[in-house]
Amino acid sequence: MKMIKIEIKSLFLGLLFIGGASFLSAQTTPVDSTKTTAATSQTGNSTIDALKKQIEANPKDTDALAKLATAYQEASDWTNAVETWKKISALLPDWAPSYYSQAYAYQSAKDDANAKIAYEKYIATVKPEEVEQNKKNLAYAYFYIAFAEQQSNPAKAKEHITKSLQYDPTNEEAIKLNKVLNS
Repeated sequence: MKMIKIEIKSLFLGLLFIGGASFLSAQTTPVDSTKTTAATSQTGNSTIDALKKQIEANPKDTDALAKLATAYQEASDWTNAVETWKKISALLPDWAPSYYSQAYAYQSAKDDANAKIAYEKYIATVKPEEVEQNKKNLAYAYFYIAFAEQQSNPAKAKEHITKSLQYDPTNEEAIKLNKVLNS
């Protein structure tokens, strides 16, 4: 679980410094979770408190909101992470990464229905010029939706898994699901 949390932190540092270009690689970069210390969780609360104060002074500070959402995710506080991502989405409705991160937080909270909705919103929000840099995340979003729909709507699940494999033909889980759906 710590491994995922560290990847999300890398994700947003990359977004803040490069403007979204490293969103894809940060999501897929493995990190050694054994290097996480107790100091991380202690500083997490002070970080959250400091960011809350910063946002209180400027509620539209999207950089601070993204850092706060990330801090909540690092603390496994999925409810506050989701709420913070929703605030960012309201301020920046065309910024696809906020929907992807919202979906991730919902998924981590085991709220599959809202995760699916957020992944769908992410897919709809990615601009054509951003598709190339978001291929891995798009592949995962389509995979997640296909997985969620495999029982209730197998035809739609097949469409989504096909899209997933178009974006990432090497994803073994998507390949397996595709075989199941088409058998």
